[in-house]
Amino acid sequence: MIERKEYLEQLEFWKNKDIIKVITGIRRCGKSTLLKLYQERLISQEIMSDQIISINFEDMDFENLLDYRELYKYIKDRMIPDKDMYIFLDEIQKVDKYENVVDSLFIKDNIDIYITGSSSYLFSGQLTTNLRGRYIEISMLPLSFKEYYSLFNGNKNIAFQEYMKTGGFPYIHHLLNATDQIDMYIEGIYNTVLLKDIEERLTRKEKLTTNSRVSDVALLKSISKYLASVAGSPVSIRSIANYLISNERKVSPNTVSDYINALCESYLYYPVELMDISGKELLKSNKKYYIVDLGIRNYVLPKKRYDLGFSIENIVYFELMRRGYDVYIGKGLKHTEVDFIAKKNNEYTYFQVTASMVEESTFQREMKPLENIKDNYDKIILTLDEYTIGNYNGIKVINVIDWLLN
Repeated sequence: MIERKEYLEQLEFWKNKDIIKVITGIRRCGKSTLLKLYQERLISQEIMSDQIISINFEDMDFENLLDYRELYKYIKDRMIPDKDMYIFLDEIQKVDKYENVVDSLFIKDNIDIYITGSSSYLFSGQLTTNLRGRYIEISMLPLSFKEYYSLFNGNKNIAFQEYMKTGGFPYIHHLLNATDQIDMYIEGIYNTVLLKDIEERLTRKEKLTTNSRVSDVALLKSISKYLASVAGSPVSIRSIANYLISNERKVSPNTVSDYINALCESYLYYPVELMDISGKELLKSNKKYYIVDLGIRNYVLPKKRYDLGFSIENIVYFELMRRGYDVYIGKGLKHTEVDFIAKKNNEYTYFQVTASMVEESTFQREMKPLENIKDNYDKIILTLDEYTIGNYNGIKVINVIDWLLN
């Protein structure tokens, strides 16, 4: 198993604190493995195995516990008086009214609760309503390039090529050099997200704000494919609807909005808002959508044109998320754009991302938006180019592979 250090450290930090730990992320990104690794760590810290209650609701052995009353009884019967108990509930969204169980356990002494799920829709409404801020969310992603490279025997540049092609789902490293099997594995993840996770989201009693339902799988796939094709470009709900209409799919903007929400709530796509660079205010305009893993993008979207820069931009966005930044697209003067404004602790860093800086015209194009920014926050250009690395009047040009491995 791959040790996911950053996530284990977060769980360790919150251990025994009076708060529910919620681990979310797309399926097969490693949530269940993380729980196993953390349980092993607890046992190494002299926690007895009978102090740990672990249930994976994708396991048929626990099918009878999908009834929330049975689940509560099962856990309660295994509680040890005056002992710290560690409760792990994996893919809890499969249990209707699971929040009643979690809430009841939470109010008891000496109980530390960890839950995982693959749909933000199921968590956001119910947890916010029933648990009233008594939880923290740890958002889990597939492997970073640094984690991927730690498993790769070879040159870092070749590793990066493979990472862009196959993505970072943890099981992929068992299938390297087996292209057909990798394609089948990624296809299985993608179809399960579309056909199972989103369907599961719709079988709950909660209704979408528009009271419509995502029932047209072909339309859902069309919208997903379109979002994959425009990664790195701002789009609006209306522009997507117009695109579909031009391809003889009659659809309303409201329906498109519902379908995009479903894709985002299953952690397949992540929306990024635009921010005014000078005033640091969010703009009510188009958003960009980044796909959680390039392996899925390469499956969804057969290559037809050069888009290396967009692929690197996609990787950089999720790396900034891993490093704890709030990430926005920067809009400057005269319609100039900075790829990312990364915010942490009320400090900002500006990032441009480009495949190469060798051509002088490209160099000037990437420099100009950053040169127009008059504040003193860090300004960085990330590139695959190794020939223009350096500091240009305070603007740092850094090799993106080295930055990812830092």
